Amino acid sequence: MSGGDERLFFSEGAPSAPEIDLAKVEAAPSSSRKHFEGHRDRLRQRFEEAGADALADYELLEMLLFRSIPRADTKAPAKALLERFGSIGEVLGAPASRLREVKGIGHAAALDIRLAAALTQRMLKNELRGKQVLSSWSKVLEYCRATMAFEDREQLRILFLDKKNALIRDERQQTGTVDHTPVYPREVVRRALELSATAIILVHNHPSGDPTPSRADIEMTKTLIETAKPLGIAIHDHIIIGKDGHASLKGMQLI
Repeated sequence: MSGGDERLFFSEGAPSAPEIDLAKVEAAPSSSRKHFEGHRDRLRQRFEEAGADALADYELLEMLLFRSIPRADTKAPAKALLERFGSIGEVLGAPASRLREVKGIGHAAALDIRLAAALTQRMLKNELRGKQVLSSWSKVLEYCRATMAFEDREQLRILFLDKKNALIRDERQQTGTVDHTPVYPREVVRRALELSATAIILVHNHPSGDPTPSRADIEMTKTLIETAKPLGIAIHDHIIIGKDGHASLKGMQLI
């Protein structure tokens, strides 16, 4: 088994296990339970009675790991995740391969963490669907941060908008290296025409954490504006997302 993945695997050639008397198990004294089982019960009770605010970050991660690590203490792996990545957001944003480098985190646990991240991103994306994006700017930034802030490679996402500035489609166009993403203005414009979009918002991340736009970011955006304008497509903004915040080229009067 890989480290931390507590699921059991059986083969036809393995010796059969003795039959378990469930009545005896249920009647066993509480002292025979693993120490972490009582701890899990107490965490669940606190969560049910007082909500998430009553739990520390590592305790929420512990609870997330209960299902994928059913027969071991999850406190140590939860704390190790936070120590390694720095925050819950960065844990959820980490790729599965890096999650599995943490002691106690195997394939199943990494998959559950990525699932929690996907559910969060889907929830935030659905909150934007059909709404006027320019009047829901805080939700746009919240979604972009959850989706891109902690990626270890640059990626370009494009929000395609209709004539009322409502979101038509959100697509990841390119994934690059740690400090560069190729952008092809003609491809961006072509996709906008396919979707009958009349405006777009560019979003890309800086894995370094610093959202300050580079000269290449500014020049690329200006080139795209010039390419799209004759076809009636407006570039509302280019947002750069980093761990330390975000930058808007329009807000900075760079476009």
